[in-house]
Amino acid sequence: MANTITKRELVNKVCAELDNGFTQNEVLEIIQKTIDLITDALGKGDRVVLRNFGTFTVKEVKPKVGRNPKDPAKNVPIPARTVVKFKVGKNLKEAAAQVSE
Repeated sequence: MANTITKRELVNKVCAELDNGFTQNEVLEIIQKTIDLITDALGKGDRVVLRNFGTFTVKEVKPKVGRNPKDPAKNVPIPARTVVKFKVGKNLKEAAAQVSE
């Protein structure tokens, strides 16, 4: 089973990898600012491309009709909505493929 890495654990790993005097608070600020900038860009409808990692895009999902699982005879309208899509980059795809090997 895969482990979960939290933002705090990511900060700790980055600090350990860099080993160049950045404090955990400085690394946390950098990571949080990166997340904020990605969020802001997607909020404006922009694409965010991180080479070899992946691409984030905003897509409009059309309205559709679903089914109520408790009463399958009932139609449930699902309104249109905006979602974030992620297309995996080359390096991430290769790293993920090694998990199943």
